[in-house]
Amino acid sequence: MLSIIVILPFISALFLGILYLSNPTKKRYKLYTLIGSGVPTVIAFISFGLFFKLFNGAPSLHEDLFNWIAIGDFEIPVAFTLDRLSSIMLVFISGIGALIHIYATGYMRDEEGYGKFFSYFNFFMGAMFLLILANNPIMMFIGWELVGLASYLLIGFYHQDHDNITAANKAFILNRVGDFGFIMGIALLFISLEGTAFTFDAIALNIHNIDLQTLTWIGILLFIGAMGKSAQIPLYVWLPDAMAGPTPVSALIHAATMVTAGVYMVARYSFLYVEIPQVGLFIAYIGAFSALFAAIIATYQSDIKKILAYSTMSQLGYMFIAVGLGAYSSGVFHVFTHAFFKALLFMGAGAVIIALHHEQNIFKMGGLKKQLPLVYVTMFVATLAISGIAPFAGFFSKDAILASAFASEHYLIWGIGSFTAFLTAFYMFRLLFTVFIAPASSENKLHSLPKSMTWPLVVLAIGSATAGFLGRNEAYGGENWMGHFLALPDMVIHLSHKSEYLLGGLNMLLGLSGMFLAYKMFAIKSEAPQERHFFNRLVINKFYVDTLYTRIFVQPLLLLSHLIANVIDPKLFDGIITTLSQGYLLVGRQFSRLQSGKVRLYAIQILVGISLMSYYMLFKLGVLG
Repeated sequence: MLSIIVILPFISALFLGILYLSNPTKKRYKLYTLIGSGVPTVIAFISFGLFFKLFNGAPSLHEDLFNWIAIGDFEIPVAFTLDRLSSIMLVFISGIGALIHIYATGYMRDEEGYGKFFSYFNFFMGAMFLLILANNPIMMFIGWELVGLASYLLIGFYHQDHDNITAANKAFILNRVGDFGFIMGIALLFISLEGTAFTFDAIALNIHNIDLQTLTWIGILLFIGAMGKSAQIPLYVWLPDAMAGPTPVSALIHAATMVTAGVYMVARYSFLYVEIPQVGLFIAYIGAFSALFAAIIATYQSDIKKILAYSTMSQLGYMFIAVGLGAYSSGVFHVFTHAFFKALLFMGAGAVIIALHHEQNIFKMGGLKKQLPLVYVTMFVATLAISGIAPFAGFFSKDAILASAFASEHYLIWGIGSFTAFLTAFYMFRLLFTVFIAPASSENKLHSLPKSMTWPLVVLAIGSATAGFLGRNEAYGGENWMGHFLALPDMVIHLSHKSEYLLGGLNMLLGLSGMFLAYKMFAIKSEAPQERHFFNRLVINKFYVDTLYTRIFVQPLLLLSHLIANVIDPKLFDGIITTLSQGYLLVGRQFSRLQSGKVRLYAIQILVGISLMSYYMLFKLGVLG
């Protein structure tokens, strides 16, 4: 069944692609919809069935297809494994992915490339399933790269717009930077375990055979790959621009699946990172500063999707705080809850965008509460969840992360995470109040929304409200089912229930404070941020990081390219080739003079030639010596 989960989306993507290319202008809405959304739905049901097998105590599931590489004793099989970690990922990726596919049938209905879109969409799902189910680093890396390819195709779906192509190229290139580190880490791991079967289980058993310095480099290089894929400092700049793609793409790739691949990878290699806690601490600090940095930028953004993009980067920072400090279950738990409320926020934003005829500036919206009540209620639930308001999902997972930072005595990380929680509530309720509560800047004539775009919001709202109870710990009357089920090598937290209540209460207070401040500033009257002060100008322009990267990396590379194209290539390489060819032509012209067409001259030349040859032979024989 595992191979079916991986292969079926690729087959459907191929079929949809061929069907679309056979006649791009032919309307096949029902057939594209049936295949495009039907396959992920079937896979979701299969995934839930397999998950309940593990839930009921079944061992990990393994499936070998064939040996892809076999050189002597070295083998790389095409094989899949479903253990407790990958089963959690599989359940929410397939389940939420199916809902987003159904949502996309309404959102993309009038697009010319409807069939092509679902071909790309299903291709992405297959790549993601390959990534999480692979039983060895090589197959995981193939899925990792295919996910990058699929995201490039989906971000640049509206290829008629040059900005979209630029955004797709930016995402693809920056991910390649991170992936270079990732593949170097895999290569170093392979070299260090020469003679060992290269599967995750075998690597975990033999990890103690690698010296600490080499392990440190492997851990850093692998995390560089996660920086690119999960948009952490300094490789984050592609994520906001990736909002150029259709909103269902943002919901699927940049909320529930692709960007969380880096967190999953660190959790998958937890057996390695527990040996190098200093690298884990580095990961946690990168996550903390990424969370704060993105939250500050989000407070000044006006584009509804870019606010959510920076929010995604910030929440990913929380996840890396957790896995960096060794609280792997808490990190994966936040991946799980985040998938519900962030997918809902993106899909709700997409519903608003479609209703307002593709308007994305929140300060050109307003007063939509009465006109879009279902969208408002569901987005309100998701905003409460992401803001860490109890008893919604985000409260329990974010509280577990901050409690881990506090218990491990990393108070700077805890302080940054707590302040970021306040900012999260502020900018998310700023978005909600500006779009739905504040008076409209002008009269809005809304486009009707199909049911395929609205009822998935209800399902995700239920998940956003209740998913957190799966990880509720003993202090809140639960048993931390998520942590016990995952059984990852987590750090041991020593906090009294009183301390946990105080920390949880502080998180609630920070979230409510951010909510209250946003209400005072934006619910009654909302104004777009102005570049009046230096700090405002700095944040509105995203700290000029893109400009800095352009001047440090892009412009020098462009200058080097122009130098090679306009000077080195034509003057040096072409010049050498041109000079040689002209020399051959000159020699050819000189020899051509010997061809006069006069027979007597040819006879003399033959006679001279024979005479010289005879003289040489007589000289060699010593006759003339």
